[in-house]
Amino acid sequence: MTDSDFLTATRTFYDAIADDYAELFRGVIAASPLDRALLDGFAALVGPGGKVADLGCGPGRVTAYLASLGLSVFGLDVSESMLAVARRENPDLRFVQGSMLELGLADGALAGVVAWYSTIHTPVDRLPALFTEFRRVLAPGGHLLVAFQAGDEPRRHDRPFGHPVALDFLRRRPGQVAELLEAAGFTLLSRTVRAPADAYGESTPQAFLTARR
Repeated sequence: MTDSDFLTATRTFYDAIADDYAELFRGVIAASPLDRALLDGFAALVGPGGKVADLGCGPGRVTAYLASLGLSVFGLDVSESMLAVARRENPDLRFVQGSMLELGLADGALAGVVAWYSTIHTPVDRLPALFTEFRRVLAPGGHLLVAFQAGDEPRRHDRPFGHPVALDFLRRRPGQVAELLEAAGFTLLSRTVRAPADAYGESTPQAFLTARR
């Protein structure tokens, strides 16, 4: 599979479900104190006013939360329909269309990068290049937060909300991702795994890795 293949599949999937997805997960940050604690900790590491990219931002819920913590944050996503929701609901924030694999930012431009459940459609053989790109755009001492479903087997979502699309959600072992981050030049600071939340259909543990460039 080429980069354009999985990016096209991801964009098509989320373009179809953007409004339904945004409504389903509208209150997820408010209802998730453990997840908020991780975002709060990341914001404290970055520091007030730090420039942060929320990569794979979807409808912008994490982008908005990070902005509320005093970060200078923008969102990027491959799906224009997701970005339309994000811009509508967060008119004071900046959202841009693009690929995480080619960010178009200067070396060391950011103090922080968040990939909140957005690496889960990237094939494992593309992760080294992806994490290298994250490191490239971070300034020395900059921080990265990655969230993903823990596990081994992918979960295929077929016809979500009745839309005629399908996509695999790739699960990873936290140790595997930690090794890839370290190979890309990151220093791992924390590894958190929490139990699945039934309210949002989670069926596997959820993993969160914080690392420093």
